[in-house]
Amino acid sequence: MAPVKSIFAMLAFGQVAMAVKPTTNKFLAAHPANATHTMVEVAQTKAAAPCQCEANDARWAPPTRVVPKCIFIDLGAADGNSFNAFLTNNYGPVTNCPSGKWEAYLVEANPRFVEPLGQLTARFPSDVHVLSTTAAYDCEGTTSFYLDTTSVQHNFWGSSLSSTHPDVQKSGMQKVNVQLVNLNRLLKEKTIAGDWVMVKMDIEGAEWDMLPCLAKADSASLIDRLYMEVHPGSLSMRGTSDPEFLAAKEALKTRGVDIPDYFSNTL
Repeated sequence: MAPVKSIFAMLAFGQVAMAVKPTTNKFLAAHPANATHTMVEVAQTKAAAPCQCEANDARWAPPTRVVPKCIFIDLGAADGNSFNAFLTNNYGPVTNCPSGKWEAYLVEANPRFVEPLGQLTARFPSDVHVLSTTAAYDCEGTTSFYLDTTSVQHNFWGSSLSSTHPDVQKSGMQKVNVQLVNLNRLLKEKTIAGDWVMVKMDIEGAEWDMLPCLAKADSASLIDRLYMEVHPGSLSMRGTSDPEFLAAKEALKTRGVDIPDYFSNTL
């Protein structure tokens, strides 16, 4: 008999990879080349990365639980719209999660979304963990986060760690101080091998810094599917090149991480 996780991948969430291409699915549509969210290159002096890659640490302790479940990690959670899509089976039938259980970690730096995300924790106090005013990265500390205050119709989707993001510049480079959470540590301390782990990554350019570090992390093998929206490499704070980014992506794929085309339509 095939392992439970393998059956779950084929029957429950295998359909998502096939559904990712059609633009009729607002959560799983591929990012078209001429999309209105396409960003232009901005000639600005880049800020240095807030900290250096922390791929592994012997002090990170794995969880002691043994019962597997779906783990939905939402990096750039906004008001919880992608999590709500997860609940309504846009990422696969939730009833097919291992052991019929799920848990979600919602990471969002923009303080605008503190209240709606807090409502989700009140609704699911044991299963939804919100990291508000916190940005996803590959190390820990504090840093500036730049706000998009103009893209009202798109849920302020251009807020970014990068000060060169066009929507940030249109907004007058308003910024707030936020905490950084290390995805590599989150995976190590909150997931187990039997889980079906989904990471949704819509972080306005920080993926160019995070992916090479993630490819070095032991915990990356715990990810089953990475839904990553890719923004212009000019937003990288470490100057990651196209070849370096693609090499990291291929390295993750060879370790079993499925990375379908993805566009997070934050409306």
